[in-house]
Amino acid sequence: MTLTTRRQLGLFGLTAALFAPADGSGAAPFKPAQEVMPANDGRIDYIEMTVSDLTRAKAFFTAAFGWKFTDYGPDYTSFEDGRIAGGFARGPAKPGGALIVLKARDLELALETVRQAGGRIVKPIFSFPGGRRFHFADPEGYEWAVWTN
Repeated sequence: MTLTTRRQLGLFGLTAALFAPADGSGAAPFKPAQEVMPANDGRIDYIEMTVSDLTRAKAFFTAAFGWKFTDYGPDYTSFEDGRIAGGFARGPAKPGGALIVLKARDLELALETVRQAGGRIVKPIFSFPGGRRFHFADPEGYEWAVWTN
């Protein structure tokens, strides 16, 4: 396997050129999921959404879930939650689409943390076969869910 940079991967290269890290260090090397482990082919690898206020999005997800962010210029930030990565691009929010579900050991604590961070609970905790979950809207209006088993 060869180490590849984002600049060498077409669309990722364009993204890296447009959203280089604010410190000028260039694009971080990474391996696409297919190179890291063929078994990951077809699995969620990166999640990206547009938000009208990057600062507000970063503050919310840092306070609610402890996510880490890397800014790539004034109009893009990437996040890592310790398992999956994604990004927020500055633009009009587009609530809807796929429901992204986060895992929590303590569902009640997660709900209260989301509420205190500025999230709006849209479905309180409910049971379903296999566990319990709740849904919330982030400050941009995107609906998310948090579950536990």
